[in-house]
Amino acid sequence: MDKPKQKKRILLKLGSNTLTRETDQISRGKIEDIGRQIAALKDDYEFVLISSGAVAVAKQFVNLERSGENIDVKQALASIGQPHLMRIFQESFRELGLLTSQILLSPNDFGREDSKKNIINTMNVLLENDYIPIINENDTSSTEAIQFGDNDNLAAQTAALLDVDLFIIATNTHGVYKKGSISADTPETIRKVNDLDELKKEVMSDTKSAHGTGGMESKVSAAEITQKAKIETWIVNGLDENFILNAINDEVHFTKIHH
Repeated sequence: MDKPKQKKRILLKLGSNTLTRETDQISRGKIEDIGRQIAALKDDYEFVLISSGAVAVAKQFVNLERSGENIDVKQALASIGQPHLMRIFQESFRELGLLTSQILLSPNDFGREDSKKNIINTMNVLLENDYIPIINENDTSSTEAIQFGDNDNLAAQTAALLDVDLFIIATNTHGVYKKGSISADTPETIRKVNDLDELKKEVMSDTKSAHGTGGMESKVSAAEITQKAKIETWIVNGLDENFILNAINDEVHFTKIHH
C-alpha cells in the first residue's frame, strides 16, 4: 500500500485589514476567498491560521460605555468579538467542506516546555483529523498583541514551534516596498531577500493602519524569528482575490524572505 504523501504545512497569518478589506466590517467574502483557496490546496498543504479581527468584529455590534483606546476596553471588545469571528469562519468554511477549531494562546505558553509540547500535540491531532486550527492571542488575559504586534510575533513563534514549511503574512501591500519608491509614489516590491538588516533599512517608521496594530516593522521582526528557525516567510497582499494561490504560482509580486 502506498504511504500517504506528506503534506506541506503552511502557517497563514491574517491581519485585521485583510479580514475587513480595509473597511469597518469583517468581510465574509474575504473569509470565503481564503476558505476556497485552502479547499483547492488541501491535497498538498495543511493550514494553521492565526487570525486577528476580534476587536474589529466587536465594533460592528457594540459601543462600550467606556469607549476609547484603553487596553481594558480593547480586551473587552476582543472578548465580545472572538465568538462572532469564529462563527463567521466556521459557517463560511463549513460550506466549503472545511472543519475549523479555535485555539487561544498567550506569550506565557511559549515559555514553558510542557505548554509547548501540549500545543504541538494538540495541533498535530487536529491537523491529522482534517481540522484547521484558527489561533488568536488570548487578548482578555494578555495585552501584548493588542499593544504591540497585531499577532505578528505570536504567528512567528507558533510557526517556529510547529516547524512549518512556510510562513505567510497577509497584509495590505504587495510585500515590502523599496523606501525610495514609496516616496516617489511608484511602490516597488522587494521580491527576494536574505539579509534582514538590509530589509530593515527599507522599512519606514510605520504608520499603523486603521484596524491593525502591527505595521511592516513588526512583520520584519516576525520574519527574524522564522528565519532563525529556518522557515521561509512570504509577505503578500491579502486584499487580492486568490492571494495564496497566486503567490504559490508566482503570479503576483510579494516579498520572499529566505532562511
